[in-house]
Amino acid sequence: MSAGPLVLRAGTAGWAAGPGGTAGPGGTPGPDRTPHPDGRAGDGVVQAITPESAGWSYSGLTVLALAPGGRHRFGGGADEALVLPLAGAVRVEVDGVTVDLLGRRDVFAGPTDAVFLGRGSRATLVAPDDAPARVAVATARATRTLPSRRLAARDARVELRGAGAMSRRVTNYTLGTDVDVDRLLVCEVLTPGGNWSSYPPHKHDVHAEDERPLEEIYYFEVAAAPAEVGAAPGVGYHRVYASGKPVDVLAEVRTGDAVLVPHGYHGPSMAAPGYDLYYLNVMAGPADDGCWLATDDPAHAWVRATWEGQPVDPRLLPDGAAPRSAGAAPARPAGPATARVPEEAP
Repeated sequence: MSAGPLVLRAGTAGWAAGPGGTAGPGGTPGPDRTPHPDGRAGDGVVQAITPESAGWSYSGLTVLALAPGGRHRFGGGADEALVLPLAGAVRVEVDGVTVDLLGRRDVFAGPTDAVFLGRGSRATLVAPDDAPARVAVATARATRTLPSRRLAARDARVELRGAGAMSRRVTNYTLGTDVDVDRLLVCEVLTPGGNWSSYPPHKHDVHAEDERPLEEIYYFEVAAAPAEVGAAPGVGYHRVYASGKPVDVLAEVRTGDAVLVPHGYHGPSMAAPGYDLYYLNVMAGPADDGCWLATDDPAHAWVRATWEGQPVDPRLLPDGAAPRSAGAAPARPAGPATARVPEEAP
């Protein structure tokens, strides 16, 4: 199948990333933004990406803006899923079990708890009666049915990658963790304003010793300007270009936008100075070994060597932590020594 449009704009107004990296409602969600109780696409749906709509075979993502008390039902098909709060708390009712996710203030506040749902699970998401919620449901077409389970925020694997102006923080939920999945690979990346991530550009569109074909979705949120200067919405940029099959994207991205990567080199993701950039990566493909393997664009692979000795951007360090320098970054390709663990995250 051939992919459709690769840049997908947010489908729901009224939400924006707030001042200083606070993602919250930019207005009171009206009745027209309350999702249909059966989860019908339309009202309250920021993104609704399926393999069919994307023109590929495995990866999907739904992002919902739930009004207080809002509900969304989904599941029962061939997908496995990860329910990931982006802003606020959410209750997950799945196969007769209720799981309350504490969530987080916004995507810039650190890792969140989450729920993995095995293939065919039927679930309902419920926002608190007194607060809205913004929730991502990452999906992959699966063949095995694996146990559903809750992930505590502390179980996410957090890493600092790159150095200097290429520093970013990567949080892995189903990459290099103990979550057993069939095909669904999910991580999120925080890039401080002025930095580049997904760099050097890399690809994963063939099956080889050093690479696996993976369809990838980038979902973006961007911090807004401080309230005292008007809280203008932030902006970032993302690049996708050909490694063989034609593709050529240089997109301005704002909160709620998504970019599809069916093939080709992708990166950098560029955070404009003053505006922190967040993106959620959802990946899946035909391989059944659970490996994330990618190769750099040879024209830019040399950049990795420049990281050695450079300090990691201090904005990514915990308060009071001592400055640290990056070690030598391993060159791609990297062997699949550990399943689901990339040598270098996006």
